[in-house]
Amino acid sequence: MLNASLVLFNHSVTETAPLVNALGQSACVKDVFLIDNSPVQNPDFRKLPATYIFNYKNLGYGAGHNIAIRKSMEQNVPYHLVVNPDIQFESSILDELVDFMQKNPDVGLLMPKVLYPSGEIQYLCKLLPKPSDLFFRRFLPPKWTQQSNERFELRKSGYDKIMDVPYLSGCFMLLRTDALKSVGLFDERFFMYPEDIDLTRRIHREYRTVFYPNVSVTHHHTQGSYKTGRLLWIHLTNMIRYFNKWGWFFDTERKKVNEKILEQLKML
Repeated sequence: MLNASLVLFNHSVTETAPLVNALGQSACVKDVFLIDNSPVQNPDFRKLPATYIFNYKNLGYGAGHNIAIRKSMEQNVPYHLVVNPDIQFESSILDELVDFMQKNPDVGLLMPKVLYPSGEIQYLCKLLPKPSDLFFRRFLPPKWTQQSNERFELRKSGYDKIMDVPYLSGCFMLLRTDALKSVGLFDERFFMYPEDIDLTRRIHREYRTVFYPNVSVTHHHTQGSYKTGRLLWIHLTNMIRYFNKWGWFFDTERKKVNEKILEQLKML
């Protein structure tokens, strides 16, 4: 049994309804929460088979999901799915993901294979980032950072086997609520972008954080920070907060975790 949450910001009912309906068709979904951070509420969302919560202001991505996660904890629901509104999948995949979690109680976080609409893989399994991993690839030509990007994104793994990963994308996170009770929820100091790095990292300390490629979802992904100056500023300021929290150049935990993952994947 799981609950799911979508955080909305100026989304339309038309673009959100397919995912809500897919979740509703799954027998393992108890409730779907629509957490709306938009400046104006849309009453049409109340017509969908979901619990609609309007925040009257933009709390941020992690803080929005935390509202729903706390409700899952209050209801003693064992799993909570954090999912982007622009994700599509067959509802049957949830049964397989939940079954894997039930058979592997040491797994605190699970992410399936994520594809572009074209069918190409989105490389969302990553090492814990160094400042250069994020800032260099954001501002330098791709050919200058290709080799380091491939290592950072674990591309040589093939993305074709179950593997432990210390940084999984926030676009689709199947979370064990007991793990969240132990390590905490999304850090609300991060308005947007590094909240998934931070949460995966904290869960990875006590549980396995796993990539599960046996099922896939489609992500209609757009890199907002590459398109607007405002989102770029939000991205940069929140990444600064992340490195202030965990360490810029002297982060011994990052070094140990990354070396262990690369050794497991035979990529050192």
